[in-house]
Amino acid sequence: MTKAEEKELKKAQKLEKEIARCEELKKYEKEYAQYSYICGIDEVGRGPLAGPVVAAAVILPKDCDILYINDSKKLSEKKREELYDAIMDKAVAVGVGYNSCERIDEINILQATYEAMREAISKLKVQPDILLNDAVTIPMVDIKQVPIIKGDAKSISIGAASIIAKVTRDRLMVQYDEVFPQYNFASNKGYGSAAHIAALKEYGPCPIHRKTFIKNFV
Repeated sequence: MTKAEEKELKKAQKLEKEIARCEELKKYEKEYAQYSYICGIDEVGRGPLAGPVVAAAVILPKDCDILYINDSKKLSEKKREELYDAIMDKAVAVGVGYNSCERIDEINILQATYEAMREAISKLKVQPDILLNDAVTIPMVDIKQVPIIKGDAKSISIGAASIIAKVTRDRLMVQYDEVFPQYNFASNKGYGSAAHIAALKEYGPCPIHRKTFIKNFV
């Protein structure tokens, strides 16, 4: 076998492995296949010291053929951006919900996350029949819900939602970095990196910092 043939074979085997992994990711979607519109829900931004919490709701087509979907934290930024475009292009419906640092301080991060999730569901152009959620049961929602622990790595729908939420929030934090450059939000995305905490101590908080999260630093 020539080097080129060997390379092609390895490439084909890798692709086969990825197709098999994606089929495994459809386990829950197959389990609830009797429902027409299965919606995956996830959020990004519960832990940062600054910026909003963002939730996404995604309904993928039953015959979804997008490869490489995974928990957004396991993907490179470049891969997330590529998958964001593919999901937005092929999804039956996508909804995104936000909650501000003020609202997070007012009602706590968990309740603010639930609000963002309800907003994401309300923005779907198609009403889902069932929700596959990453670990939580959302209050005040009258659609059947299935909470799945580590769902973003176990369900293709939740994985897709995690990618949409992550890319949306990361892009926002890059924009905030232009307004408040001293905190380096473009790289830390509002999370408590050593450099971010040092800047917080030096400059004090900016309008997008969560007051209830930074009490130990200022």
